[in-house]
This record gives sequence, structure tokens and C-alpha cells, in this order.
Amino acid sequence: MLKHEFGMMMADPEPGQIFEEYEPEKYDCIAVDDEYVQEVAEKLARVSVYWHGLDRPESGLTYHGITLIPPESIEEVIEAVKDVPEMRRLMEMLVVAERERKFVIHFGV
Repeated sequence: MLKHEFGMMMADPEPGQIFEEYEPEKYDCIAVDDEYVQEVAEKLARVSVYWHGLDRPESGLTYHGITLIPPESIEEVIEAVKDVPEMRRLMEMLVVAERERKFVIHFGV
């Protein structure tokens, strides 16, 4: 089964920094089955994010790449996933990231 990986970033990304490496272990990521991400994909499509770095503002998760979710967008992600029981661990991490004003990194499938 395809998996997406989500993790909290301890250090904010810097302008000009590009994320191209698949490193879920570096961010202590939580794996989420693709079917559950697909379930909330329409809601996530409106969330303001960055693809691969702060120099590329976009909306929604990049399905096959790396997405940086800024602290100010985490509340929208929480709203999108809160009713999916299989995303409970992700939601718990998102609540901590929002409280601590941390970026969340997403590694697509």
C-alpha cells in the first residue's frame, strides 16, 4: 500500500533551501495510507503550502514530492483530517506543531 509520511520540523526551512531527499526518519514521520490522504485530498487542495522549498508557494500537497506546511496553515490541515480515525496520530502531531509554531514536512508517495 502507498504511504505518505508527515513529520514536524524542529528547525524552520530557510529561503533558498530545497528539499529533494526522501528523509522521513530525519523528521520522525508518521505514515498514513494513501487511501486516507485521498479521502481528504479535496479539503487539502486549498491549503497554502510550499513545494520543495519556501521559494515555491502552492496550494495542496504535492502527491509525488515534498510539501512544507507552514504553521499558519496547520489549522486547515487539522480541520481536514479530524474526522478520519485512521489519521488520529497525524492529528495529534499536527496539534503539537501548531501549538509550537513548527513547520510540518510531507513526503508524498
